Formats: sequence, structure tokens, C-alpha cells
Amino acid sequence: MSDPHFLLRSSADRFLEVVRAVEPGQLGAPTPCTEYDVRALVNHLLYWGPFLEAAARRRPAPAVEGAEREVDLTGGDWAGELERLVGSMADALVQPGAQEGVVTMHGSELPAETLTRMVLGEWVLHGWDLARATGQAFTVDDDLATALHGPTAELAERARAMKVFGPEVPVPASAPAFDRLLGLVGRDPGWGIPS
Repeated sequence: MSDPHFLLRSSADRFLEVVRAVEPGQLGAPTPCTEYDVRALVNHLLYWGPFLEAAARRRPAPAVEGAEREVDLTGGDWAGELERLVGSMADALVQPGAQEGVVTMHGSELPAETLTRMVLGEWVLHGWDLARATGQAFTVDDDLATALHGPTAELAERARAMKVFGPEVPVPASAPAFDRLLGLVGRDPGWGIPS
């Protein structure tokens, strides 16, 4: 992956710009991630963020009470908590040696570089979801989209079987790299754009 430090910092900053601009009245808006409205997507990010943070810091997974769908973490200053989580993950993943060896995520070992790509994918794809759902612009440069596309393609069929990705959306090979990445994970790059 080309310069993971730059990709992590820039992706975190862009994701948090979108988070800060979400208005309370937009929490019920639909998102391109079809099973989530904005509130449920924020809840998803807050629920899984501590697991990603623990893996990034090579610490035991946090204790949780209930499954994602059984808890609502969007009360109070949810944007501030999400900002803290994202900042902590970015800090952990740019430390010397952070991209080496293996980490443990939800009871499974995986290469540290894979965790970094998972985190980037969360910020980039769900950042786009939130931006589209709330009428914000969101751009991803080709370098980051290309860095994510190969590893995502390797996991795509398994992710689809686990219902993590939706059915692939056909996107022309000539389309921008980010549009192709969106199609790969089951997003329509044109979602929310008036026709």
C-alpha cells in the first residue's frame, strides 16, 4: 500500500468532515448502504469502532452488551465519540511497526496491513454513504481507491456470502477507480444523484 500514513490521515480527516456536517434531522435519512439509515450506520460505526481500535492497538477486544442491532449508541455526543475513535485508530495505525505482523480482530488473526485496509474501507465507503445520504460532496483520489480495490476484490465473494457486501453493481471498466470500488461492494455510484 502506498504511504499508509498519508492515506490514513487524509481518509480520517475527510471522513470526520462528513460526520461533523450531519444534522440531527438527517439521522432518519436512507443511505446507499441499503440496510441502514443514517442513524443505524452511525450506530454501526460506533459499535464496531472499539473492536477496530483494540485490534489496531493490539489489545483485547472490548466487552459489549448485546449485538449491534440491540443497542443504540447514537444518544449524546455521538459525533464526538466517533471523532475520538477515528483519531485513536489513525494514531495507532501510523505508529512504527503498526503495519507489521498480525493483529487479532473479533477472535481471528489477520495481517496488520489487512486491518489497515479494513479501517480505510470503513472510512471511505461509509464516509461516502453518509455524504450521499446527507447531501455532501465526497471525493476519493485514484491512489486510495486503487489501493483498496485489489484487496477488496479478493474478499468480495466471501463478504457477499456473509451479507457484508451487496450484489456487485456493474460499472464500466473506464469509470473512475472509486466508482469501480463502489460497484464491487454493491453500491451504485449514481445513488442520490438527481437524474
